[in-house]
Amino acid sequence: MIDYEKLAKYSAPVPRYTSYPTAPEFREDWTQRDFIDCVNRSNKNGAAISLYFHLPFCRSACYFCGCNVIYTSKEELKDRYVDYMSREIAIVSKTLDTKREVRQIHFGGGTPTFFSAAQLARIIGLIKNAFPNISQNVEFGVEIDPRFFSIEQMDVFAKNGVNRISFGAQDFSPQVQEAVHRIQPFSITQNAVQIARDRGVKSVNVDLIYGLPYQSENSFKETLKLTLELKPDRIALFNYAHVPWLKKTMRKIDETTIPSAAEKLKMFQSAAEIFGAGGFEMIGMDHFAKPNDELSVALKEGKLRRNFQGYTTHNECDLFGFGVTSISEGADFYSQNFRDLNDYEKAIDEGKAPIFRGAQLSDDDRLRKRIIFSLMGSFALDFAAIEAEFGIDFEKRFAPDLEALKPLEADGLLSIANRRVAVSETGRLLIRNIAMHFDEYLKKTAVSDRRFSKSV
Repeated sequence: MIDYEKLAKYSAPVPRYTSYPTAPEFREDWTQRDFIDCVNRSNKNGAAISLYFHLPFCRSACYFCGCNVIYTSKEELKDRYVDYMSREIAIVSKTLDTKREVRQIHFGGGTPTFFSAAQLARIIGLIKNAFPNISQNVEFGVEIDPRFFSIEQMDVFAKNGVNRISFGAQDFSPQVQEAVHRIQPFSITQNAVQIARDRGVKSVNVDLIYGLPYQSENSFKETLKLTLELKPDRIALFNYAHVPWLKKTMRKIDETTIPSAAEKLKMFQSAAEIFGAGGFEMIGMDHFAKPNDELSVALKEGKLRRNFQGYTTHNECDLFGFGVTSISEGADFYSQNFRDLNDYEKAIDEGKAPIFRGAQLSDDDRLRKRIIFSLMGSFALDFAAIEAEFGIDFEKRFAPDLEALKPLEADGLLSIANRRVAVSETGRLLIRNIAMHFDEYLKKTAVSDRRFSKSV
């Protein structure tokens, strides 16, 4: 029997570890020269690449959303944005070897399908013209708001090889939907999934959020059951990150209606049980997939990794992001575009890549990134594997970190034995709290000062 009240003590601001170092450590004195040098090293390594395109526009605010979003109803603003993204691709292509194989393409938002079918076709055309070596087996994914999704848009996707679609659902309770300003009856989502299936999309993901206002363990079970009726291949189950000091729209949420940490843990546990009974395996801290899905296979083979889009099977690729706030990632660097649209456009008008900040990874950063991502992805840490890769004595190098895990071991979240850390089923609920003990930057600055979202 899990003592949820006891585990609730671990609810604290903790990074989500979509990167290491985490974004607050990125330097704003990161220059064009830094970016160009990193891209040149990436070219020399010759790894295949993933491409991410941030399409930031939405019609109106969903109060739970923590994404970088621009609210508009103006078609000309979207056309202008595509123009600038085209120019950004041309600028970056002067340095990036665009003949490298592209194995993954992803459209994120915002609401990518807030762009018209014609606009989406234009964006895909720009990509194909700029990157001639797109793999025949490319993974092409798009995030979709079912409220803004048409057959015409899906026809564009089907024609151009989109094979993974992620539908945002969050919760099917009318009360919850009203509280977060996103009215989306189940029938709308069901119809959107059917449109994708009818046009041959092989992988459908449904995004859910637990911890929203007015949710309870019982009410959320109804959402979980309806989700299974959609017959998804993957499910993402995110912990609501309430950060009203960063996102003004979150201030519209009545905080007294948000479930407690203990209640949120129960909701997640219910989801794990219901999805498990439905044939899904838990992947990392917030994903579920069928046993034959690529995520499940990657987990079993130790190839699962994490980036700013969540969990990915493309561990071998360097990532290059385009559009406002997009992030690029290579073996030894991160680089992020401007978050403000005016700053983004100004840089491009000056003929520059729209770089806002970034980070050059030290040897210690790369080592700790490997450790943290191993825990986040596979819920385990093999000392010998780390030693072979980095030429260190793990127990000597990380003696203080291992000692700091002892209280978590006493609470049943993990075990340390046979030169290995193994996270328990209960510990999976709190994997961020475990991984943080290997975060060197958190030891230098108080966690509360960083204003990360709470882990529970």
